[in-house]
Amino acid sequence: MPNPVGVTNPVPGFDNTSGRTLTNAPGQGGTQQIQNVPDPTRVGRPDARTDQKGADDAAQSGALRYDSNLQFFLQQLRDMPELTVQMSKVLTWLRAQIGTPGLTGGIAAELSALFQSMQMGPQEFEAFFMQQAQAGNRFAGPLFSLLRQAYAQSTSSTVREGILNFVKRYSDYSSTAHIGRTMVSLLKQISDSLPRSWRGQLAELTGRLENGLQAGNRAGTLKLLQSEILPYLGNYISRFHDLGRPRTLLSMLMLNVARYENGAEEEVMAAFRQLSGYGDTLAGLNQLDDAALWKLLRENEFTRAAAQDQFAGQMAELAHRALRGECGADAREAMQELLRALLINESVYIPLNHMLLPLEWNGKQMYSELWVDPDAPDDGQEGSDGEGGEKIQFLFKLDIDSLGFLEMTLAARRDQVDLSVYAPDSVAAHAALVEEDLAGILSAHGLTGKRVRVQREVKPLTLTEVFPDLLEGKRSINVKI
Repeated sequence: MPNPVGVTNPVPGFDNTSGRTLTNAPGQGGTQQIQNVPDPTRVGRPDARTDQKGADDAAQSGALRYDSNLQFFLQQLRDMPELTVQMSKVLTWLRAQIGTPGLTGGIAAELSALFQSMQMGPQEFEAFFMQQAQAGNRFAGPLFSLLRQAYAQSTSSTVREGILNFVKRYSDYSSTAHIGRTMVSLLKQISDSLPRSWRGQLAELTGRLENGLQAGNRAGTLKLLQSEILPYLGNYISRFHDLGRPRTLLSMLMLNVARYENGAEEEVMAAFRQLSGYGDTLAGLNQLDDAALWKLLRENEFTRAAAQDQFAGQMAELAHRALRGECGADAREAMQELLRALLINESVYIPLNHMLLPLEWNGKQMYSELWVDPDAPDDGQEGSDGEGGEKIQFLFKLDIDSLGFLEMTLAARRDQVDLSVYAPDSVAAHAALVEEDLAGILSAHGLTGKRVRVQREVKPLTLTEVFPDLLEGKRSINVKI
């Protein structure tokens, strides 16, 4: 808009009286370039900006991507702090709290139990490792191997959608206990944000919900949630126009209610019975009666390992207490960073297995993280004699007491192994000796170290460097928004 009075300071290169850009203004170089030339075949923008920031190099660009949830997620993953470093920081703070006077009752005992469980020898570590691997793979066993094969071989969208529908319902069914605890926790958080006059009835409804969850009464629990709890909270928000924390928590509660309903036993069974009509590969599923199916779904390696995973339960309880400030401000801040990294790393955007393995070995503390791609594509590079095939790709990240931070990548093709270690200077200085020892370890286990390298760590490896297929999005979900 013209400013004839000239109240504001003039902007260099802009004529306030006419609204025109001065092409010969100082600092503009007299450019006559016209940006965004009109194109009659498309609707263009009035400027030169695109809606696809960093599209040419999403992995390296610091700009946020607006066109792809996957690329935005990969950028977030790249910017996350090292999980092993955060784990080391958290456990160091918690270890220092054990002897601190004035701790809330039970915390010192819980901390002692956690650190006691981390003291392992070879046999204990093997059992712990296998438990973590099994507890982290929900879709293991012959049934899901068959479904995975049928999904890969089928070209029908109907068949694939049917398989994914069953898998999603099974995932929600197997998460029933976790979803129930989450709903109760959300209701208690909502109650803390409500006026006192609204808390009493919500507390009574929450108590009834807990009783229904403990009794396993899914139908009654859903009726309580949909007919009483959600309308009660919706009524509060509509009456008081509360668009703050209670509304946000209510949205999260509704998502968990939907998952709880989606995981109903009858819905899981109905989705499974539909699979038998999808081609010859799945036709034999009709031979399974209901009892045999539930045995496969309830009594498998995942459910047994998850039930025995004390480490996850201990960490979850300590995280809850630390975030409430019961372990001190330093531990709270460190735990927030740890949980942020864990939530990003456990995202479903990427087809990788992920394990966190903290332990104390021979008096030394070690915090390790393991990423595995069991179906890594092999393009015939990296010493595979030009023959592509099945490959398993590993990425290890380790923070070892008195040694420092190091990383290791391992690609296994049958008995052929490519191994690279990125280590601190104290290790890289003896690279030849370490390489010889590593080759001997591989040979002792019937493996051939086709290429074994030890070099100095320059910067931490990113997932997209070790697993480039993620960036290309070949096996990952690239959701357009």
